[in-house]
This record gives sequence, C-alpha cells and structure tokens, in this order.
Amino acid sequence: MEKKSFTFEEIRQKLVNYCVYQDRCHAEVEQKMKEFILIPEAKEEIILYLLKENYLNEERFTRSYIRGKFYMKHWGRNKIRIYLKQKHVSEKLINKCFDEIDERDYEKTLKKKFEDYYAKQKGLKEYQKKSKTIKYLISKGFEYEKINDIFE
Repeated sequence: MEKKSFTFEEIRQKLVNYCVYQDRCHAEVEQKMKEFILIPEAKEEIILYLLKENYLNEERFTRSYIRGKFYMKHWGRNKIRIYLKQKHVSEKLINKCFDEIDERDYEKTLKKKFEDYYAKQKGLKEYQKKSKTIKYLISKGFEYEKINDIFE
C-alpha cells in the first residue's frame, strides 16, 4: 500500500481529529502515526503538541476505558487490566484509575452475571454448575476471591 504524503500540518490535524473522536492512549497514537511518513523529530513534536493541548491524556483515556468496559461491557477488573497493559498503560496509573468503578456497582454486576449464568446451567450436578459458572466469571475478568464470596 502506497503511503500518501501530507504536510506536517495536515498530519498533525489528522492526529488531533483522531484524538478528538475518542480518548486515545499513547500507544494508539504511535500506531496511527505509522500510517504517515514522519521523521522521529516530527513524531515527537506532534506528541508534545497533543499533550500540551490536552488532546492526548493518558489518565483521561484510562478512566474512560475503565468506565466503558465495566459499565457497558461488564468486564471485571482483571480483564480491563490486561487490555490496558496491552496498550502500554502503566500499572500505577491503572490502579489509580480503578476508583472509576463503584465497589457496590462492581459487586452488583458480579452477582447479576453470576445469577444469570448459573440459572442457565441445566441438567448438571451442583458442583458442575458451580465450576462452569466460576470459569465463566473468571473469563469475564472477575477476581476469584470475589467470585468465591458469592458462594459463601
């Protein structure tokens, strides 16, 4: 695929639009920049501009990512953490931003997911239903300790 050539200003504006459309992390912006032919100095200048003008804000991105994945997709913390790490967000920032999830909401969501899934298990012995449900909830990113509390 031939890379189209744009002026520095055009590329910068394309990246501003990319960040305005939805919150982005550094890794996504770096990835997007690969579509353009840019010398390292130009890349750095664009990143600095995006940061200075607050188009690129790693904490804002992390917070909105956590809210979206929990409140819309009902992911648990472990799954959210894994996906944020793949985007090169630091452990420290991830931990700081987890306060976006209200603890009561988290427990309510886990309980609901548990009840819905558990109720669907037909024709199985009790321990099989329990084990399938635990596996399912772990795959959704919920912590084993939290899941176990429900069974208590």
